[in-house]
Amino acid sequence: MVTLIDKLQKIISKDKKIAIGLMSGTSLDGVDAALVEIEKSSIETKVKLLEFATLNYNLEERNKILDICANETSTVEDICKMNVYLGEKMAEAAMKVIEKAKIDKTDVDFISSHGQTIYHSPEYFATLQIGELAVIANRTGVITVGDFRPSDMAVGGQGAPLVPFVDYLLFNNKTKGRALINIGGISNVSLIEADAKPEEVVAFDMGPGNMLIDAVVSIGTNNKNTYDANGHFSSKGEVCNNWLDVIINKDSFLTKLPPKSTGREQYTFELAQNLYDEGISRNLGFEDIVATITAYTIRSIIMHFNNYIDVHHNIDEVIVSGGGVYNNTIMKGLKDGLKQEVSIMDQWGYSSDAKEAIEFAVLGNEFLQGNNNNLPSATGANRGISMGKLALPY
Repeated sequence: MVTLIDKLQKIISKDKKIAIGLMSGTSLDGVDAALVEIEKSSIETKVKLLEFATLNYNLEERNKILDICANETSTVEDICKMNVYLGEKMAEAAMKVIEKAKIDKTDVDFISSHGQTIYHSPEYFATLQIGELAVIANRTGVITVGDFRPSDMAVGGQGAPLVPFVDYLLFNNKTKGRALINIGGISNVSLIEADAKPEEVVAFDMGPGNMLIDAVVSIGTNNKNTYDANGHFSSKGEVCNNWLDVIINKDSFLTKLPPKSTGREQYTFELAQNLYDEGISRNLGFEDIVATITAYTIRSIIMHFNNYIDVHHNIDEVIVSGGGVYNNTIMKGLKDGLKQEVSIMDQWGYSSDAKEAIEFAVLGNEFLQGNNNNLPSATGANRGISMGKLALPY
């Protein structure tokens, strides 16, 4: 009789594995599912995207997740219920990409889930990602890995950013220094200088990405629109630079030195509401407010390059991924404001939408191999550690 442990050992011994990476980020668009083929591990890792699917959140689901992210609107009961609900949703996303790829679920060796962050406080070494792993494993019948951040925090790290580990595996180069920017709800960057060793990679969050833009659009359209598709609204507005200067100067996170991470606790819906109200009090139209908040994201990124990255690191190329690549206003602002050549992840053979889901599949593979999968230089941890937890289907 073949046991689950026998099956697990067989998977670990494979040179090539089929895996699904699941990602639900701070933008709360939905659950991304990337079906990938992973060959080998560590520095020899090779990844091929086989299929990608997104299971979108509806407005009610999005609002419920937002509610449990705030002390004023969350309860222990609501968090526990949503943990199970999102486990079901993430299992559904995994099955969706399996069906889209027209394969059998028995062909999938493992699932690796980031979960949905509802609280992240690096100063207290506290974080919580929900989306119950046991539910995912048992609904799909596939071994599931997840809950990565607490392991890094247990050894003094901030539990973020985690994707720079995979950025290094996939994008290190002997002759060119690369900055990989991901613009999701939050903007973050991985800095990989030419011929860098893993311990030389620097990565950190840079401030707001799409989070405040999405919130302001939702407020201004009464939830008719939940994001600024293609930068449509911002392109029609005019940036109020005097107000933008005030916003930037009030944001103490922007001047902190790395390692650093942030999230919805810093860039709250309440902040977005206050910014929207302030824009109205300045007699700005809706599109002007969106343009100014979009410029907040752009300037935050450029400030980090001007004040820190270009001063301390040799970077030749900038590669952008995440939902921000589809905002034409953001991309134009970065191309105009950065001295480096700017490209998007799709030009490098990876989907901008799928990148983070792909990376969590790789983190899961490293965990199963027993390899360290954090970067202390990025998270501030006092040592490398194999992050993750395992859920077996029964």
